[in-house]
Amino acid sequence: MFEKTKALCDSFLKMGVPGFDLMVYKDGQCVLRYMNGYADRENKISMKGNELYNIFSCSKPLTCVAAMQLCEKGMFRLEDKLSYYLPEYTHMNIQTAQGIRKAKRSIRIHNLFEMTAGFSYDIDTPSLNQLRIDSCGRCPTREVARALAEEPLKFEPGTRFLYSLGHDVLAALVEVVSGQPFAAYVKEHIFTPLGMSHSDFLLPMEDYKNIIPLYCCTQNGEIHLNPRGTTHVYRFGSDHASGGAGCVSTVEDYMKFLEALREGEKLLKRETVKLMTTQQLNCEQLESFTMTTYGYGLGLRVPLEGSECTDFGWGGAAGAYLAVDIPHNFCIFYAQHVLRSPVMALRPRIYTTVLEDLTGIHVVNQPEFKNNTTVPITY
Repeated sequence: MFEKTKALCDSFLKMGVPGFDLMVYKDGQCVLRYMNGYADRENKISMKGNELYNIFSCSKPLTCVAAMQLCEKGMFRLEDKLSYYLPEYTHMNIQTAQGIRKAKRSIRIHNLFEMTAGFSYDIDTPSLNQLRIDSCGRCPTREVARALAEEPLKFEPGTRFLYSLGHDVLAALVEVVSGQPFAAYVKEHIFTPLGMSHSDFLLPMEDYKNIIPLYCCTQNGEIHLNPRGTTHVYRFGSDHASGGAGCVSTVEDYMKFLEALREGEKLLKRETVKLMTTQQLNCEQLESFTMTTYGYGLGLRVPLEGSECTDFGWGGAAGAYLAVDIPHNFCIFYAQHVLRSPVMALRPRIYTTVLEDLTGIHVVNQPEFKNNTTVPITY
């Protein structure tokens, strides 16, 4: 069983990926754990299954779940203006071709979840660079949100989709509403209840040595060790718990999170999970979404009406990939550790191949990225 899935993953090794680890749960039980290749290619250390990864944008669903827990408690509404909680967002500017002008719309909290707030993924702005200096390299999560408010938005909130630092701002919202540091909130309300003892949004800087080697793919297709080591540019400083890209985790830990979403009630009410996994983008916003057969919910890719795919999920910059299929009662978590990986655009095939191996359902219209667009490094 799972011969097609194994063959697909093995083909990634031929494309240069040093190693991978795949876990599939069906009806609450592990039905496949398949790993191959090296965790450390240079020292010929094979994958063992307990590797610690930078999961990059697979952090985003965790952040959105944390925020929706507070929403369930009535501590904010999705329709609320962001400025009610983060006052620095009261008066925003918009960058246009003609110059900078005042925004006509306010950022609503649901815009943060949906990537429609007007932020970008520019991590080299004057305000962020000044924060790095002023905080002596600490860059606390709440201060990152303040710095981002100093930069003009790319468009009027709510008018289009743009993958961005919006979930980093969402982490700051969790801090303000809960009264706890973001990393501490997630640990208390998600990691500890689920037994995710190897997961952290604020890993001590000295502990990055415990993460498996991080590789990167050059423009000519060669895969080398990442020159920054296992730290990365999306963690702006020692005190920055990046809601968008800062979590470190293991395959077994992250599967506990996915199973909690599939089952419902452990972290969120089933109706809340349903809301998060329902297409939220309007036609105008959907035009700028990057994938076919999918739209976007509250921090997750979600199937469009009529799609053959019935999963929701997301992926990370070094290759991590998640899929939860509630109708067919299974979850997938795939991990690798290569930035700009040559297999990034092929990851949706993991889901459709597992679906076929498990159920016999063959997806004819495979999910793809629109117009051969480059997969964002943060995805």
